[in-house]
Amino acid sequence: MSRLILIIVIIALVYWLLTSPRRQQRKQEQQPPKSAQDMVSCAQCGLNLPKNESVFVDGKYFCSTAHSLAQKGK
Repeated sequence: MSRLILIIVIIALVYWLLTSPRRQQRKQEQQPPKSAQDMVSCAQCGLNLPKNESVFVDGKYFCSTAHSLAQKGK
């Protein structure tokens, strides 16, 4: 009887090990891809950053308000 239980446990373990990577792969395939963002360069220092995180002043993109103010002072 104990041998039968041991064989069942081994079969279940082998089945679980074989199907586990497939489940992980399916989960990764189901996740939506990350959307690409437009990148811009700071007119003052040249730093590349996402457009939605930049400061837009006088038709130029800046990485911070300090750089936009420094550009106006020139």
